[in-house]
Amino acid sequence: MKNVSLKSGHSLSITESNATQAQHEWWRGAVIYQVYPRSFCDTNGDGIGDIQGIIKKLDYIAELGVDALWVSPFFKSPMKDFGYDISDYRDVDPIFGKLTDFDELIAKAKQHGLKIVIDQVLSHTSDQHAWFQESSRSKTNPKADWYVWADAKADGSPPNNWISIFGGSAWEWHEGRQQYYLHNFLKSQPDLNFHSDALRQQILHELEFWLQRGVDGFRLDAINFCYHDQSLRDNPFKPVEKRTGRGFSPDNPYAAQYHLYDNTQSENIAFLESVRALLDRYPGTVTLGEINSEDSLKTLAEYTQGKTRLHMGYNFELLADEFSPHHFLHTVGALEEVIGEGWPCWAVSNHDVTRVVSRWGSGKHNNDFAKMALVLAASLRGTLCVYQGEELGFTQADIAREDLQDPFGIEFWPDFKGRDGCRTPMAWDTSSTNAGFSDGKPWLPVDDAHRRNNVSVQQQDPESVLNFYKQFLQWRRTMPALVSGEINLNTSSSTDQLLVFRRTNHDTEIHACFNLSDSTAVWNAAAGSQIALGNGAKRNDNGTIELGPYGFALCI
Repeated sequence: MKNVSLKSGHSLSITESNATQAQHEWWRGAVIYQVYPRSFCDTNGDGIGDIQGIIKKLDYIAELGVDALWVSPFFKSPMKDFGYDISDYRDVDPIFGKLTDFDELIAKAKQHGLKIVIDQVLSHTSDQHAWFQESSRSKTNPKADWYVWADAKADGSPPNNWISIFGGSAWEWHEGRQQYYLHNFLKSQPDLNFHSDALRQQILHELEFWLQRGVDGFRLDAINFCYHDQSLRDNPFKPVEKRTGRGFSPDNPYAAQYHLYDNTQSENIAFLESVRALLDRYPGTVTLGEINSEDSLKTLAEYTQGKTRLHMGYNFELLADEFSPHHFLHTVGALEEVIGEGWPCWAVSNHDVTRVVSRWGSGKHNNDFAKMALVLAASLRGTLCVYQGEELGFTQADIAREDLQDPFGIEFWPDFKGRDGCRTPMAWDTSSTNAGFSDGKPWLPVDDAHRRNNVSVQQQDPESVLNFYKQFLQWRRTMPALVSGEINLNTSSSTDQLLVFRRTNHDTEIHACFNLSDSTAVWNAAAGSQIALGNGAKRNDNGTIELGPYGFALCI
């Protein structure tokens, strides 16, 4: 047996058999660490992170106690949307390295016991992709229907009222072809036409290329955007009071429509089943779908139903601004009601949203909040994605207007500053003005707060967020109730301050309570239970547990 000491003051006895218990499906309850390559580690001094930088830091990633890496796009791209605009699905962009570098990453990750899951952007490509170049030449070439083309209305205006997420019409006129093409994102990101049999088959070939190279799965970007309504019907108007959720502010034009026809079409189910059939030929591989629809919980349940579709999916419900016990109870409860045998994946930070300690922390950016946010997300039923820097408690960086890189932020400044603030470089040490990220000028500035709170500083501090992450994830692996158990939401014990739920696995039961407020709260814990893990938690003489601001307790 071995003991794991945690800040709560409790020492947990862990049997080696429990600690090494193998799961039949590795991804159920796994922790996946998201690497944004541009900002992780630069080894050639050009100011942009690269694949060799990921390889260099594999020891660090493995020591966190995660199970897999999700690597954001590294494919050849003009970088208008920083890799989410792919111009060649089968090649590495030179700024990140070569295909041989990626092969080395897979091999060395496996030596560290880590799986590799890569981003795949299937709904659209770059307008510089060879497919689009051919498709745009004429209406009769072999790839003429590989993208979504439509004639103008009689007055020359776009075919319908669909809006791009990045602003303006979702249609762009192409002079050469004398038609509009659809782009749900940037105009340089034309949408692929999944109604084309040949296109769908080609996409499966692109996926298999990476499966044959040894990847363990795919994170499927915007996977519900693959299909569009072939009749090109207008989206209905959405009243102002209904424009909440999905990550869009009510004043964003995109939020002014019910997006019924530009995404999340029924035909997508058959395509997902063909993707699953492909992965079933490569045992142990997995699909994780990003889903952002009008009813994301319902769509997630549909897309993960049975064993013939996605293995798991995640949505933006916990990537939103709302932070309250009610929101968690509603979101988790609503999903559990519909998901059946499907499997959820949770994320509270990623490369597209404000970092969690800034988004939910109400300006009170401290280590206790960062620790609580991790334990809360990792205690829900499902798999967890952790975004680089989250394990350090990094806050959202404030980027000056002249330093902005994100086209989303440039378009909507100053009302929306874009996504650069969560994409700034990792701060590794105090060896240089760039905190060990690069010997050159970084593509985005290193945040001063991150520089002061870098990896090397936190490694030497036993009370740091980083060391807490390592200890907690090690302990979590020994708790089957947290990894794969059922969840029971305790609505009667939850309050305006406290979120309470229970995780169970056979005879094991863990009672969890989180104080989501900045004031002290008292929890009437289950009689006889003991605090196995806690922060800012103490048991009173009357049996209740007092939780300090953003404190938590897991009891067994």
